[in-house]
Amino acid sequence: MKRALRAALVIAAVLAAVVPVATVTNGQPDGANHPYVGVAIQEIPSMPGFVSVCSGSALSPTAFLTAAHCFDPSLPVFVSFKSGPPFGASFTPGVVTNHPLWCFECDHSAAGTDTHDVAVVSLLAPATAGPFALLPSVGLADTLPTKTDVDLVGYGVQGFIRGGGKPGQVFLFTRYFAPSQLVQSNDVLSPQFLKLTANPSKGKGGVCFGDSGGPDLLAGTDTILAVNSLVTNTNCAGVTYSQRVDLPDILEFIQGFLN
Repeated sequence: MKRALRAALVIAAVLAAVVPVATVTNGQPDGANHPYVGVAIQEIPSMPGFVSVCSGSALSPTAFLTAAHCFDPSLPVFVSFKSGPPFGASFTPGVVTNHPLWCFECDHSAAGTDTHDVAVVSLLAPATAGPFALLPSVGLADTLPTKTDVDLVGYGVQGFIRGGGKPGQVFLFTRYFAPSQLVQSNDVLSPQFLKLTANPSKGKGGVCFGDSGGPDLLAGTDTILAVNSLVTNTNCAGVTYSQRVDLPDILEFIQGFLN
């Protein structure tokens, strides 16, 4: 397969700008359905006026689960749980800690994918009173059959404007929900990842840039199976890959921020 693309997003820091275009990732505005899913941003010192954008989930008033590839641990991260703009003063600062075994493009057996792509942002003040996302039991994903329904939630790119050159991204800075399913095949990258369909033609949605760190929930529950990590093409179509959360060392790392 082609080199995987991290599903983080870099945008100009104009947080209230919206474009009223329908999504091609087959999602819909989430509203208040998953209030523990938030958006996180970090300023980019080398690119004044621009920020990195990822999604994530509150596990407690001060613990926010996201992806390790999203942010620089030496710089503050700002998290909001508003479902869409205007955000105003809703962002709470925090400090990000990556899993100690996270390594960028270190799994050379699997198209240069990351390893242990999870991080926790420790918020400097309680940002939400709940409800909170739930962690899975160890090995939960291994018990699920192929085509198990999964709920995707995040703030990433909702679609593309096509025609007259390179497609332009539609980014509404709004929390979206989309249905997906687990896929089982020989192309699973590594045991650390879940493979998810991203096929709008079959009524399923998918993640895109800015959805990194957002939760893949067991459908109809608040239980996180994985966090969004990789897309395989710039159209965010076909299949995507997510870092499993139900692995023993991943759960041990996260629990350290909840005890």
